[in-house]
Amino acid sequence: MSDVTARPRAIGIPMDRVDGVQKVTGTATYAYEWPLDQPVYLYPLQSTIATGRVTAVDSALAEAEPGVLAVLSHLNAPTLTRPDDPELAVLQSDEVAWRGQFIGAVVAESLETARRAAGLVRVGYQSRPHDVVLRADREDLYTPAHTAAFGTGGGELQDGSPADSVLGDAQTALAAAPVMVDATYSTPMYHNNPMEPHTAVVTWRDGELIVRCSTQGVSFSQALISGVLGLEPGRVRVISPHVGGAFGSKVYPHSYAVLAAMAARIVRRPVKFTLTRQQMFALVGYRPASIQRIQLGADRTGTLIAIAHDVIEQTARAKGYAEQVAVCSRMMYAAPHRRTTHRLAPLDVPVPTIMRAPGEAQGMYALESAVDEMAIACGLDPVEFRIRNEPEVHPESGLPFSSRHLADCLREGARRAGWGRRDPAPRARREGRWLVGTGVAASTYPSPRFPGNAATVRMGPDGHCTVRIAAADLGTGTWTALTQIAADALGVTVGQVEMRIGDTALPAASVAGFSAGINSWGTAIWEAADRLRARLRTEHGGIAPPGGLEATAELPGGHPEAERWAMHSFGAQFAEVRVDEDTGEVRVARLLGMFDVGRVINPKTARSQLIGGMIQGMSMALYEHSVLDPRFGHVVNHDLAQYHIACHADVHSVEAHWLDEPDPHTNPMGAKGLGEVGIVGTAAAIANAVHHATGVRVRALPVTLDKLLP
Repeated sequence: MSDVTARPRAIGIPMDRVDGVQKVTGTATYAYEWPLDQPVYLYPLQSTIATGRVTAVDSALAEAEPGVLAVLSHLNAPTLTRPDDPELAVLQSDEVAWRGQFIGAVVAESLETARRAAGLVRVGYQSRPHDVVLRADREDLYTPAHTAAFGTGGGELQDGSPADSVLGDAQTALAAAPVMVDATYSTPMYHNNPMEPHTAVVTWRDGELIVRCSTQGVSFSQALISGVLGLEPGRVRVISPHVGGAFGSKVYPHSYAVLAAMAARIVRRPVKFTLTRQQMFALVGYRPASIQRIQLGADRTGTLIAIAHDVIEQTARAKGYAEQVAVCSRMMYAAPHRRTTHRLAPLDVPVPTIMRAPGEAQGMYALESAVDEMAIACGLDPVEFRIRNEPEVHPESGLPFSSRHLADCLREGARRAGWGRRDPAPRARREGRWLVGTGVAASTYPSPRFPGNAATVRMGPDGHCTVRIAAADLGTGTWTALTQIAADALGVTVGQVEMRIGDTALPAASVAGFSAGINSWGTAIWEAADRLRARLRTEHGGIAPPGGLEATAELPGGHPEAERWAMHSFGAQFAEVRVDEDTGEVRVARLLGMFDVGRVINPKTARSQLIGGMIQGMSMALYEHSVLDPRFGHVVNHDLAQYHIACHADVHSVEAHWLDEPDPHTNPMGAKGLGEVGIVGTAAAIANAVHHATGVRVRALPVTLDKLLP
């Protein structure tokens, strides 16, 4: 790998966002804002039953409305190439797989007209009994047979891991352990609620489909949309330079883009389509609910002997999706005997999807709560217990870690949080009617590099450089971080770099997600810059020729170093909570995170990412809960008035710190992923603090006052 220390140091500078002025002046163009000539508007029809079939569609009144151009349903929709995918192949049959599924659409000259006309369409149904309740004693639980994300097979989870793992004999070791914890933890459905709704603005032009949509990856969207429409990928162009948040929900599905494309082809006009907040609760996925049994066995010194983590999670009956909830238990702590399992419960609900730190966010809540219980059972400080059980290598694969400084995060975080002053006894600290407690939890998330990335770098004779890659900026700072990486890789200042991202007309890029963006895109840019510098040196004496010079690097494969090293980010979360003894109200007075995320590209945007993740973890712990009505099969609190998230008044002191420890193996920059690790562990730290404050152990999120009062 190239030596970043030999280059000018744009990396590591807390640089303002290069797109900041556009954002605050409103000139950054988001998907729905692209100007079009004579656009029309689409409003969807959604099923009002949870499962069954559509028996009749009467659209006469809607079609008679002035300004209505078309009413689509399965009776007249164009044929698509993937009729077996209920998310992408919209309007291809009369089958209804969940409440809120697309069953039609109205296209009109105005959004108001389309919405009014949609209310005039009369739909007949033949409903079937539905089942939407997740229980551990279901008889139809099954082992994941595929992954929803990228099409791998063979009993794998969403991240490609095997569904089950076994090392030693966990059950025998647990039965013989002098100290044991056996507890079940549960997490509800959570819905991604990015500020910008899901949007598609679609135009057909000379046989080419142009899609301006809110997506976490234009290249991946291009592949999905072209595939389902039966088009060559080169005939579909996806443009998305600015995205107003996503949290995983905009990796896929892209059914709304497909529906808009179908409508645009029928009416021969550009179509604008955006989902309402309520519609998003049924159409763009969510974090699936889970039931997790954790069994830990330790000797009397507090050394773990056995770990078992058995997960049951919900999925859609129509299309399976399996998250790697227990994978964190495979690598967090040393123990000779280990078992993890994943089982899916098929329900008549919408298809789940990726949500920030998918799998690890739920799994670490359960694991770190159980570890807290075990530390107490062993009579050990929770920080010391975690350090005592640190593994020297990955406990199951045997690979050494590319870098692992979790113990340093725990020690330094404890120092900054004032952990040493803590009385370990529950209910030991009181301020008036408030019971005060502190809790800790560890965090982790993989730091992968995805295949399918390419970058082109061009340098003009004046030293101005243009960098092209179809990366995505979800508001996370991609524009800025990649500019800094390119500047250091090229040996120029950031002012000499012009970045172009978010368009399939650019070299392909993997999706923004899984803490893989900077690792994947930054490596491609670094490699292209190295090639350009080599050509300049060998062919032109180090000076760009009059016509300029460019170089392209394609990194189609994975990460060769990942075969030799286990690559993960780590962190330690500390929480101080106050619980009203009379009402059970919980307030988080302080959150402090100490992270091991390699070399930080931009401290300003990194701090925002980590703090944002921690606040989202607090929201997961105390507020968020998608309430499913079993009678009708839909989420009833499907807007931000009822789906509660942490707001400004809930957030007090939040601190994010990190170690200055570059990783020598992840990428040329020495960086590791930090987009996900901030949320992981936060919910457990808060729940552990609530136990310390009250003596009540809450094992089912969210931690609401009814669970704390007698």
